[in-house]
Amino acid sequence: MCFTVTVRTNKFALKQNKKYSAEQEKLFQKIKSLHQSGLGYRKIAHKLNYENITTYKGNKWGGNNVYSVLKRHMEREYRLRFINKEFEPVWGKMKIVWEKNLSIFKLNQ
Repeated sequence: MCFTVTVRTNKFALKQNKKYSAEQEKLFQKIKSLHQSGLGYRKIAHKLNYENITTYKGNKWGGNNVYSVLKRHMEREYRLRFINKEFEPVWGKMKIVWEKNLSIFKLNQ
């Protein structure tokens, strides 16, 4: 008898439920406010570099880094909203398959 069962879970989505550190949250709020005021990613990056604020790894900011901070924060908030959602299991079609084990016949010969 062959069948498949698909089970979805959000329990492995995040290793920790804690929010960002105070420093990370402060930096995110700064980037978010600059973006909401109408600045683009490159202009925000230039402003952060001008203020001698470095990335987590100590590098200078680029537009792609600013975009990633905003994007990842949004993705994290989305995952946190649905972390406790329960999904119904999905059952595939069940069928009986008769298989001949040819190795048994070869051993007897």
